[in-house]
Amino acid sequence: MTGPLNILVRVHAYPPDHNAGAEWALHEMLRALAGRGHRVTVRLSRSGGSRDTYCVDGVQVVPHSAGADRLFAKAVPRADAVISHLECVPESASLARGYGVPLIVVCHNTFDLTWAPLRAGSCALAVVNSQWMRVKAAAALGEGRRPDRVLVVRPPVWAKEYRTTRGDCITLINCTLGKGAHVLAALAQRMPERKFLAVRGAYGEQQPPNLHNVLVLDHVPGRQMRDEVYSRTRLLLMPSDYESWGRVGVEAMASGIPVLAHPTDGLRESLGDAGVFCERDDLSAWQAAIERLDHEGSYRDASRRAVARSKALDPTSDLNAWCDAVEGVTRARAAAR
Repeated sequence: MTGPLNILVRVHAYPPDHNAGAEWALHEMLRALAGRGHRVTVRLSRSGGSRDTYCVDGVQVVPHSAGADRLFAKAVPRADAVISHLECVPESASLARGYGVPLIVVCHNTFDLTWAPLRAGSCALAVVNSQWMRVKAAAALGEGRRPDRVLVVRPPVWAKEYRTTRGDCITLINCTLGKGAHVLAALAQRMPERKFLAVRGAYGEQQPPNLHNVLVLDHVPGRQMRDEVYSRTRLLLMPSDYESWGRVGVEAMASGIPVLAHPTDGLRESLGDAGVFCERDDLSAWQAAIERLDHEGSYRDASRRAVARSKALDPTSDLNAWCDAVEGVTRARAAAR
């Protein structure tokens, strides 16, 4: 392999119009490839807020428009690699396989819809976001046709881009029932003297509580999370029923914000010993954990653990391994010709 790669990416939505954790994790991975001098072009499969092609950190994004599917198909044979995730994987896999272009799939969860396209074969590289997910992938894919390689890339968070002075709110980000909107509401009712912050998310039915001590923010773009959300936050709540990783927890820890979480496999791995874990339906446990952190010493210790965990999750090595793997895929293709 010599010279920059032409990397084609097919996804349904992208920042700044869409600001979910999966999209920001993918963006940081593509940003790293662009930083190595490769040409990275994202073609969207759904209409969003933008109408004209735009650039984010060196990544070119082409919004969906009439004829976009045909243009994507025409671009595939000219690509050195095709990257996709979530709902766009089946289409991307079919075209990449047809033109003999290496396919790279970024997996964000352990649902069967994630594994099904990989079982069809012809995937050069599958990326999972945690060690526990790697184990799940091995079990789900079995001994049949499977990706040539499975790589762990933890959702990259650059701490310096999120670090801020902490505020005084107890915060929940994404007010769906799955993320624990009902837990926030119950705690706000139990603790009327506390200030709570509810941030509408990028997806799902939003159910923020209508209570006097809960400030509700509309959906916040990723680049504004530090100033609009974390600067107002003293504690972050993550009573999610499922998290494969939990990016917002890592973002919060950059500022030494303690994270109180339901112990999903992903959150146990991402938060490590910095996490304060409570079963999501045990409201008394959540209240007690919040009250324990009223003590200056307890809060200081929890904050220090959060900062230490943030430092341990520096994304440099993961992103280097990712870029090396993508470049390796193209070298293998060139050698096979």
